[in-house]
Amino acid sequence: MPTRRTVLTTATATAATAATASALAASPAQAAEGTGSRAATTQPPSRELRSLLREIDPARIEATVRKLASFGTRHTLSSQDDPARGIGAARDWILGELRTYAAASGGRMTAELQSYVQEPTPRIPTATRITNVLATLRGSTDPNRVYVVSGHYDSRASDVMDAVSDAPGADDDASGVAVAMELARVMARRRPAATIVFAAVAGEEQGLFGAAHMAERFKAAGADLQGMFTNDIVGSSKADDGTSDPYTIRLFTEGVPSSETPEQAALRRSVGGENDSATRQLARFVRDTADNDATGMHVRVIYRRDRYLRGGDHIPFLERGFAACRFTEPAEDFAHQHQDVRVEDGKQYGDLPEFCDFPFIARVARVNGAALWTLANAPGTPKSTKIVTTNLTNSTELVWDRGTDADLAGYEVVWRETTAPEWTHLVRVGDVTRHEIDLSKDNVFFGVRAVGRSGLRSPVAFPTPQR
Repeated sequence: MPTRRTVLTTATATAATAATASALAASPAQAAEGTGSRAATTQPPSRELRSLLREIDPARIEATVRKLASFGTRHTLSSQDDPARGIGAARDWILGELRTYAAASGGRMTAELQSYVQEPTPRIPTATRITNVLATLRGSTDPNRVYVVSGHYDSRASDVMDAVSDAPGADDDASGVAVAMELARVMARRRPAATIVFAAVAGEEQGLFGAAHMAERFKAAGADLQGMFTNDIVGSSKADDGTSDPYTIRLFTEGVPSSETPEQAALRRSVGGENDSATRQLARFVRDTADNDATGMHVRVIYRRDRYLRGGDHIPFLERGFAACRFTEPAEDFAHQHQDVRVEDGKQYGDLPEFCDFPFIARVARVNGAALWTLANAPGTPKSTKIVTTNLTNSTELVWDRGTDADLAGYEVVWRETTAPEWTHLVRVGDVTRHEIDLSKDNVFFGVRAVGRSGLRSPVAFPTPQR
């Protein structure tokens, strides 16, 4: 067993990121430490991933945004059977595009409508059919493990109940739909190990209804859904004061899960881990895999569920116990959001394509793509991860279930000071389901992540006490 001094001081992060499956057999004393602002868990992009990200096309994204805006309004209460205007026309166009992508997949991708009738609510005056458009790329070796990326294709005018006025919804949220659709196009011809669902959902502006229906369907099916990203308002880098931050994307990520029972919340408070929900680990994974030169973006993680007074389609997933995050542009220009199309003092207002930055949206798509592709090809997040607390001791014992992933090579234990936001140290422990380390569980936070033979790592699993 390594000494505390050995574990805390040996090696560098480059040893960890360069390690492959063969290195997993190395001595546990060979711990890696993060360097500078980079976490010890950082994963550099592979040649395959770089090739995938280069295929993301700003021109195609622009064409998608402009096409969606051309339907005039996509309000949830607008026409569902007009072939040229309204949400029904947009729905049918999205389905047609996704079916075109699926045709190039060799049968691995399917495209479908997911519909239900929403009974009246404050923003739905009469029973209304709400339809999500989904493309599912089935995993080649671990198809039951699922990841979701979405944008909402409904739009709104200033009056949320106005289903008649023009509401082009270019930024909110044709931009997010364009991200999901472009990723579907690029990934359709590839073979991820796990399943990826590309979704354009409806009913967001009226109450997150489409996403709630999709999340409930996954929950009822007992799906092993290990991560969800929604892209909502990702069309521009400009703020309402004219300043711009074109190489930053915000990622909102909840801490203590809203789905926890009072007993689970009390246990979390007793041992710490308020910053270690599955969603926070997912956000760290995005930083580890997508904040780099291959995407050209900095991922600014916000430790908050969403912005004040607003919410997005990740929330229904959070409420059902799934890890889910929201991507949103760095600073919103409220003058062009939820505004009726109009001209005042010679200036045009409204959520129009002219106010979108299409290379920026492409970079956001690359961030999503880097995280999703790595998630879907790394082993799944370790399950039943526990920290043994039966005895008073200054060492720490961790246990977990062995995954069934075909590519699984072994595991790594990570840790950090309780005041640190990122994982700072790791040690390779091999293909085992138990590891003891000569550090006190009272002083630091621990986690476990799986490693594939390709060298790709899963998100970290935070342990709960085993008494």
